[in-house]
Amino acid sequence: MQGAEQGLRSSAGGGSNQVRVRAYNERLVLSLVRQHPGCSKADIARLTGLSPQTVSVIMRSLESDELLMRGEPIRGRVGQPSVPMFINPEAVFSFGVKIGRRSADLVLMDFAGAIRQQKHQTYRYPHPDNLLPFICDGIAELEAGMEVAQSSRIAGIGIAAPFELWNWAEEVGAPPGAMDIWREVDLQAAVQARMGHPVYLRNDATSACGAELVFGAGQRYPDFVYFYIGSFIGGGIVVNAALFVGRTGTAGAIGPLPVRDKHGETRQLLDIASIFVLENLLRERGIDPQPLWYAADQWIDFGEPLEIWIQDTAAALAQAVVAASSIIDFAAAIIDGGFPDWVRKRLVQATIEAMNRLDLQGVMVPDIIEGEVGAQARAIGGASLPIFDRYLIDQTVLFKETHHAEGN
Repeated sequence: MQGAEQGLRSSAGGGSNQVRVRAYNERLVLSLVRQHPGCSKADIARLTGLSPQTVSVIMRSLESDELLMRGEPIRGRVGQPSVPMFINPEAVFSFGVKIGRRSADLVLMDFAGAIRQQKHQTYRYPHPDNLLPFICDGIAELEAGMEVAQSSRIAGIGIAAPFELWNWAEEVGAPPGAMDIWREVDLQAAVQARMGHPVYLRNDATSACGAELVFGAGQRYPDFVYFYIGSFIGGGIVVNAALFVGRTGTAGAIGPLPVRDKHGETRQLLDIASIFVLENLLRERGIDPQPLWYAADQWIDFGEPLEIWIQDTAAALAQAVVAASSIIDFAAAIIDGGFPDWVRKRLVQATIEAMNRLDLQGVMVPDIIEGEVGAQARAIGGASLPIFDRYLIDQTVLFKETHHAEGN
């Protein structure tokens, strides 16, 4: 995966159902309707600066192609009734794949961002011999259960996977050398060779950050630092409502960030604020850690070891937030992960409390908030890749368009 992992890639080979890529203004209108459900033609004209006639033509075309659908007219105002417009969930579908170090997820997502079907697999460590059948056979099975009209509207397959899967093999308990195979495997090409839909690839934490930007709390914050806690913690950076991936595609990979642990020793953030650390805490106490990986939303309360992990993670996250905010004055720090909502709530509250114990002089403290996409953020981010490539535009343009219009 070496070259394939240095940013977003797509492979358009194959594909029997290639709906035409939308023109820029059509993409702009689709993106704004997705961001502002129920907006009218007049709202779109105001937000974009396009003439009402142009907007009307575009929206008629999008409605004719069944990408948009009408709501009930709103009456009672002067002139013609306002007609709210919405994204048609049935218009486009995509598959999203999350590759983790302990589990994999496959989702079928509709045009509105809702998960229609999903599959989950756990393992000791990721290996191509298990993952490729899970991805390809799983997609074939899900697609076979779709109606013909739905399967003809599949935009592609998006894979969210960690960079350099062969690293940290020891931490996940893989046998020596077992994960070196990933040095030679191009996962995107391997899936593309077996499937008829375009395949896209992006780093897993970056994908999760993108999902939060598009479908979650990120819509309210043009600048934020994002923390996603999976087997290993990862993250992302959003500036001016756009993902910032940097020169090598690894910007926001906050795992190596140096922080102090509760003993005052300097360690990497990932050695404290990762779920594999909780796994080890449970194992040391004779508690089976496997439930951590069965289903992210079905954790039990493990009691003392869970509370220790939450407090240690929160203290490390607070230091990471201060470090990030010392470089860029982020409006928010968003925390999410592969765990239930109640764990996320406790972790965010503990992080706020830990922040209050730090020296914050000279720091523009951001809002510290829960992510809204949840445990499937990486898979949803993956599924978003083909949809955005073919139908929508990035948040940078939306931010500029809407703020320009609002300032007029």
